[in-house]
Amino acid sequence: MTLDISTLYVIATLVAAMLGAMLLFFWRQEKIPALGWWGAAYLIASFAIGVWSFLGVALVGLALLAVSSIGFIACGMVWNAARVFHGRKTAWVGLFAGAGCWIAAHFALPAELMNLRVMLGAAIVTAYAALTAYELSTERRKSLKSRWPAITAPVLHGIVLMLPIVAGDALNPYGFGLTGKSAWVAVFAIELVLYSMGTAFIIFMLVSDRALSVHKAAASIDPLTGLFNRRGFSEATARMIEREEKAGRPVTVLIFDIDHFKSVNDRFGHPTGDEILKMFSCVVTNSLRITDLVGRIGGEEFAALLPCSADEAVQVADRVREAFETCGVAIDDVPLETTVSIGVSGGPPGTELDVLLASADTALYRAKRGGRNRVDVATEEPLSLEQGRVKIASQSAPQRELIVRSAAPEVALAESEAA
Repeated sequence: MTLDISTLYVIATLVAAMLGAMLLFFWRQEKIPALGWWGAAYLIASFAIGVWSFLGVALVGLALLAVSSIGFIACGMVWNAARVFHGRKTAWVGLFAGAGCWIAAHFALPAELMNLRVMLGAAIVTAYAALTAYELSTERRKSLKSRWPAITAPVLHGIVLMLPIVAGDALNPYGFGLTGKSAWVAVFAIELVLYSMGTAFIIFMLVSDRALSVHKAAASIDPLTGLFNRRGFSEATARMIEREEKAGRPVTVLIFDIDHFKSVNDRFGHPTGDEILKMFSCVVTNSLRITDLVGRIGGEEFAALLPCSADEAVQVADRVREAFETCGVAIDDVPLETTVSIGVSGGPPGTELDVLLASADTALYRAKRGGRNRVDVATEEPLSLEQGRVKIASQSAPQRELIVRSAAPEVALAESEAA
């Protein structure tokens, strides 16, 4: 089958221009800088391909040099788009380095060494493709499943460019070597169309993954303190509990409740209360270890999960309590008392979070009743909800009522179900 190479390049030009316009449109809509970089790169590349396709042999001297340099700049923009997308700085020197090398080679190499110039041009485009793949491969916020198409596409693009050069005379009998240029140019034209369309699809996939990650993070983070909210805390701790269970290590929950917080809101207003909450979040974050998880699970109530025994967690809790007490908050030069009560509950490997929270909540209420600004540890091993139902159901009516009054809400629910 005979391929019309000019037609293939016209198609490549139109496809690149259409995708570039579409990417710029979505850049205006979504305000994502990388989309603007990608869209501009596509439009510039379509211009370079279009001029080369329509003028062909009429391009000589400086005109050919200018068109080729514009194409290399477009390749550099694609690489920088990947950098910008992942929050890295624009590499301005690298952006123009390929075009600079091409211009220098044009004046340094005689026209007789055309094959050497072709090799250099292919090497420049391949280098930019490799750099783009590298930028995408170093991104660790997405799973490998999401990243491998974005890495593979530029790598394959570079292989198509370099294969005739690396293989050399071995491909000549089949019309794909440097002396069989027409067949190789046809293959490259087809690959260029597929690469343009595939890359645009990958770009939208990356943007979609990023948007999904942003929305998921927003749904899991408390906007005031920047800590996990109840949902995010539950999801993160479930993973930690599962990991620690496999390792056979215990876990411990701390529940923090800021003392007399309602009076702070009543006396000084909610903005002051918000500042107290933000200050406590800083205190607890700085006092815990990097392996610990902390979240805001209620108004002035926070919780933390520590991969350690209860005895070790008590020391951490005391450190938080002392740091908050001495943080030195003052309103109108009048010192404000800042204290926190803390309940601690540890359990064996695999203990469910709700069970630990229920037990720690009981210890927290004891700390409140005992005078506040103190740490109280659950005295009994946490019971699962099913164990709580069995224990309560086995008691006499007066004993059952006494248990329910002193128990956490989860155990009270178990009692009502057992009744």
